[in-house]
Amino acid sequence: MAARQLAVGRVVLGCWRRAYSSAGAAEFLHRSIVPTMHYQKSLPRLPVPKLEDTIRRYLNAQKPLLNDDQFRKTEELAHQFEKGIGRELHEQLVAQDNQNKHTSYITGPWFDMYLKAREPVVLNFNAFMSFNPDPKSEYNDQLIRATNMTVSAIRFMKTFRAGYLEPEVFHLNPEKSDTQLFKKIIRFVPSSLSWFGAYMVNAYPLDMSQYFRLFNSTRLPKLNRDELYTDEKAKHLLVLRKGNFYIFDVLDKDGNMLKPSEIQAHLKYILSDNSPASALPLGYLSSENRDTWALLRKDLLDNGNEEALRKIDSAVFCLSLDDFPIKDFVHLSHTMLHGDAANRWYDKSFNLIIAKDGTAGINFEHSWGDGVAVLRFQNEVFKDSTEIPAVSPQSQPASVDSSTAVQKLEFKLNDALKAGITKAKQNFDASVEGLSLNMIQFHEGGKELLKQKKVSPDAVAQLAFQMAFLRQYNQTVATYESCSTAAFKHGRTETIRPASIHTKKCSEAFVREPSKHSTEELQELIVECSKYHGRLTKEAAMGQGFDRHLFGLRYLALSKGIALPDFYQDQAYARLNYNIISTSTLVSPAVQLGGFGPVVPDGFGLGYQVHDDWIGCNVSSYPTRNGVKKNTSERVPQCCVSPSTHEVCPIICCFGFSVCIRSYALKKKYH
Repeated sequence: MAARQLAVGRVVLGCWRRAYSSAGAAEFLHRSIVPTMHYQKSLPRLPVPKLEDTIRRYLNAQKPLLNDDQFRKTEELAHQFEKGIGRELHEQLVAQDNQNKHTSYITGPWFDMYLKAREPVVLNFNAFMSFNPDPKSEYNDQLIRATNMTVSAIRFMKTFRAGYLEPEVFHLNPEKSDTQLFKKIIRFVPSSLSWFGAYMVNAYPLDMSQYFRLFNSTRLPKLNRDELYTDEKAKHLLVLRKGNFYIFDVLDKDGNMLKPSEIQAHLKYILSDNSPASALPLGYLSSENRDTWALLRKDLLDNGNEEALRKIDSAVFCLSLDDFPIKDFVHLSHTMLHGDAANRWYDKSFNLIIAKDGTAGINFEHSWGDGVAVLRFQNEVFKDSTEIPAVSPQSQPASVDSSTAVQKLEFKLNDALKAGITKAKQNFDASVEGLSLNMIQFHEGGKELLKQKKVSPDAVAQLAFQMAFLRQYNQTVATYESCSTAAFKHGRTETIRPASIHTKKCSEAFVREPSKHSTEELQELIVECSKYHGRLTKEAAMGQGFDRHLFGLRYLALSKGIALPDFYQDQAYARLNYNIISTSTLVSPAVQLGGFGPVVPDGFGLGYQVHDDWIGCNVSSYPTRNGVKKNTSERVPQCCVSPSTHEVCPIICCFGFSVCIRSYALKKKYH
């Protein structure tokens, strides 16, 4: 687990301490004595794995998915690739990587993968994370929370840009490395050597190259390949309400933040605006197919909307104010993952969404970065806005003329643009109509219990997914678990492949023939799964997975006009990369839940959290998968009904959670 923690631990927990000085406390979250990017120059580079290791790992991932004949064919193609064209491509990739030591070998291909995708970003790429409510209930008023979170977000931005944001570091031995003494010493170590200084005391700095894209950034639709745009000089905030677009400056001409009472006044003005909901909300366009959207954007520009679009694209971020309260977790998930496209601009680096009752969340565009930067931002904003709120329920908005400070953007629309917006709304409504989201909470065990049993909580959760799918569909399928490689310069993510021969064997024992195994044998099967999953996790976090390497080799072949090798045309390769079960995990004191859409039409998107004493999961799916239901007369195992009476505690969590996942995903309750 140490390797996985290295990749995500510090990201998840964030830097929660505050070091406010008496001067500038309103402008900055804290003033780190170690500059924000102090470690960036000396971060280790993402390794290119050995080709033979990649092929071995690839074949191990294929074993649970193929029968003997299929595996023999895939094995033969893999070894031919390893000895032939694959070897040539690998050597070229290594040579190319050695010539670009300022970055990682996956950076360019990964940006292209996202930016060349033509599917709509909503449901296909954008993810969400919702905030926990403010512990002080009276602060969950929409205006109060919008003001406090906006102020904290600007503080974060200013802290980062000033170099005062504490660097992202995972401390294996915090008693030595997470101390003022160490920080006072390491700040004098040259940036070219600073990582090594941290490493000497078991501290591992993480890549922070993505952070600058958090603010003033937008994904611009272009034919064939989109572009990322950032304008750090812009000083205004974009606010959406009822499909109407508003902007106002949150920084003055000198870059100082407006007084919180002024920001509160401007937001109150927007919330009090009686303008009707936009009849043709432009937000729907950002939910369209990217080429369609690119052509419509060109029409917008040609029709005299250049200045308005520039204001949208360059805004610090997008604040979406919804005019309804949140009903329950399912409603919350729908609201934050897609909501009403009229009141979102999915192309912004992130939308900060605040509902009528103060429920808040973030929907973020994925091409510019991963959860590393977003979660750190979310942690800091939650901490700052709840512990040091800028305004209170008793605060009065400033006496300023918001009617002149706030500008409502107007758009010139011809018939083609009006038709385009109407069509975009129809497409969006149809895609959202088919999406099922269900939030479940399993309260019969969590991280503490599983660690007591000396098994990995993450491994058990992943095993539960395997059991659930086997139980429901009688097969083992390709499964994706995201793992950060932020321990390396310009690292992005690597794939953990949770479906293994170990999980298949264990799942079959529980689902098909539990009576044939003793309690001890079943426990040992879980332990084997845990150990193997831990190894896969360590490999992925250390840049030693196989997915990104094979992706890079394929990208290189295509970029050089080389005919796609037979290895990549193997049906088994296609099936492995058709991720029916796509998963991602996060746990943070700031986050209530998170989620994303399925990555394939007949798949599940599983955003899960393993807490100390419970496990939560957000399950997304489309009708193709929901339409296949199992016999409802099937009896639920005793361990799911009364887990406390069962001897095998890890099994309780695993199998009980598995049944919950299955029943909620299919909207069919079993207990």
